[in-house]
Amino acid sequence: MVGFSQRDARSGSIPLRASAFDGALISRDEMEVKDMAGHEAQPSLLQPSLLQGFPDRAPIHGPPLAAQLPVARVVLESSLPHLDRPFDYSVPAELADDAAAGVRVKVKFNGQELNGYILERREASDAASPLTPLYKVVSPVVVLTPAIATLAGHVAARYAGTLSDVLRSAIPPRVAKVEKELLAGDLDADVAELKPFTDSHTWASYSNGKSYLQHLAAGGSPKAVLTALQGFGPASWAALVASAVATVRSSGRGAVVVVPDYRDLEQLESALAKVLPSSDVARLTADDGQTPRYRNFLRLLSGAAGVAIGTRSAAFAPVRDLGLVVCWDDGDDLHIEQRAPYAHSREVLLLRAEQENAACLLASHNRSTELQRLVELKWAVPIEAPRSVVRSIVPRVLNTADSFEQERDPLARIARLPGAAWRAAKEGLERGPVLVQVARAGYAPSLVCETCRELARCNACQGPLAVSGSSAIPACRWCSTPAPQWRCSHCSGTRLRRGAVGVMRTAEELGRAFPGKAVVTSSGEHVKASVPDAPALVVATVGAEPVAPSGYAAALLLDGNSLLRRENLRAGEDTVRRWFNAASLVKPAGQGGLVVITADDTAATGALLRWDAAGYASRELALRKELQLPPAVRVASVTGARADVGHFAEALEAAGTLAAQLRKAGPAPLQLFNGAPSASSRQEEEDVRLLYFIPYADAAEATRAMRAVKAASAAKRTAGPVQLRLDGVDVL
Repeated sequence: MVGFSQRDARSGSIPLRASAFDGALISRDEMEVKDMAGHEAQPSLLQPSLLQGFPDRAPIHGPPLAAQLPVARVVLESSLPHLDRPFDYSVPAELADDAAAGVRVKVKFNGQELNGYILERREASDAASPLTPLYKVVSPVVVLTPAIATLAGHVAARYAGTLSDVLRSAIPPRVAKVEKELLAGDLDADVAELKPFTDSHTWASYSNGKSYLQHLAAGGSPKAVLTALQGFGPASWAALVASAVATVRSSGRGAVVVVPDYRDLEQLESALAKVLPSSDVARLTADDGQTPRYRNFLRLLSGAAGVAIGTRSAAFAPVRDLGLVVCWDDGDDLHIEQRAPYAHSREVLLLRAEQENAACLLASHNRSTELQRLVELKWAVPIEAPRSVVRSIVPRVLNTADSFEQERDPLARIARLPGAAWRAAKEGLERGPVLVQVARAGYAPSLVCETCRELARCNACQGPLAVSGSSAIPACRWCSTPAPQWRCSHCSGTRLRRGAVGVMRTAEELGRAFPGKAVVTSSGEHVKASVPDAPALVVATVGAEPVAPSGYAAALLLDGNSLLRRENLRAGEDTVRRWFNAASLVKPAGQGGLVVITADDTAATGALLRWDAAGYASRELALRKELQLPPAVRVASVTGARADVGHFAEALEAAGTLAAQLRKAGPAPLQLFNGAPSASSRQEEEDVRLLYFIPYADAAEATRAMRAVKAASAAKRTAGPVQLRLDGVDVL
């Protein structure tokens, strides 16, 4: 296991491999008397072998083996950490033609049939036991290319996860009928002929923009961070990305573009249709269903399509001769995989760009602190518009909390819709749609006691109470139990008031304030991708703002203080990102475009008033460096029962590696929504979280050690499982 000293390994006190019989690790002394279900475990792709020096053994009696390369190295589809390594199997002669590297197979493992992928074929094995033959080749289609296998290994190492978990996201589920289309040649029938592309000057307004495209067209691999100004029309971010993709396609190379959700995907696909044949673009998103997703995956694999666009998993798309990777709006948490190892698509694309020597474009309306770090390290070149261009393209921004507005409207600070915002909406409705951004979905998503202002809780489960309409009975948001006769547990009060106003209540109030005007909502499960240019009030939650083809006449950014006051390290950064995304949908100031913020005059509001995303990111990063917080350092969180987290920390310290010297915080109890520690009958069973802060220079060694300790603990079963996450955005 990586992270243990050679002295401990020689002494036999450190387990070296897993036993499929009892789930425990066995030491070198026991290695001669136990085997692994008929085949020997091999080290991970990223780890040195600890099993060399053992003589090969004759294969067990069975079917005749392949004449050439009779050994297949297989990675199993198993999330168990101690099985995160390749295993050697013999290749029967009858499967020799189909058992190629990268195909799906079934193998026998400890009396069970497990799925897996062949990583490579070899002449011999260094296993210390006879090899079990492959049980079945599921399909002769090679779905795991060497480049994607290597990338998956790098991602697993960076996030201290298992290779199998990464491959689960990288390769979509198999659809047999689509594979028949591939083998019959039907997927290659619509291969389009590409024409030379010349940029339509969409990048001319940006410094370094034209030179970046010229570098792409010449076959180079430049790395850049783009700050786009508009989110609609012919100069939108989608048009900029489409121009870059078409340019790299004209050089004969492929491209991968990853966006947060389906609305961005539709906007990007529409822009690409103007510069590339539709058959050259393949969508990879789970929203399309298994069959279309797998068909597009195989089209990319066969070379029928050269551009992959999609959500998170598209970062692993098997594009041939990759020349460009693009990540749009990397600050959106939808880029984070929701399953282990919780990889961020931005980091996957960065690893892939380095591995395949491809160009990289990280684009957004603002700039995250991670991108600012890359710019300050000179890894990426900033592409920004000059100030004169910014002033001509962006809308005018007004803050109702500044001194001038406070003199005109003394109640603006406490009013939900200050006078300036009301006037902006009234005048904007004469020219087109008006966007109203609110922080929460629902009607009244939280209620408080009118007497003591404490959060109203359900008597059954202590969940928060909410109402779904103007005449609805308060009910629990967790268990749906109605509370018609609620009584406060703090002051015995019986009257409730709204602690927060949701999108539905806001739409109701605006409908009364502007009679005769259409009101459109976009939130929750009813998110709209676009709205017409007709005058209307468009009320949307943050992140769910539809796009108006010609831009909004005005935008009201409400609930700014509630966004900024969230208990999260990235509250300010995330709020600025959401403001910039909404403001970029508004017409330029020269056409009457106006954005009104109802938030205190802070550094965040100043960034939008000056339209200075880079300046705010630089300030935030400087503060994080001073405090040694992400992204100035990496962070690892270990979550689980107190006893299990303690066992993990002790094992990491006993390993004697650099990881034992890391700065850490905790373990601290996890908090429930009501702010009380998680209930437990025994303190040892209480869920806690331990944080490790890792300098980038030590990250590779530290993550290897953590990965090894987790695998050893899972194999020996000396403690319960813990959740190990690297760079989680919600832990601070």
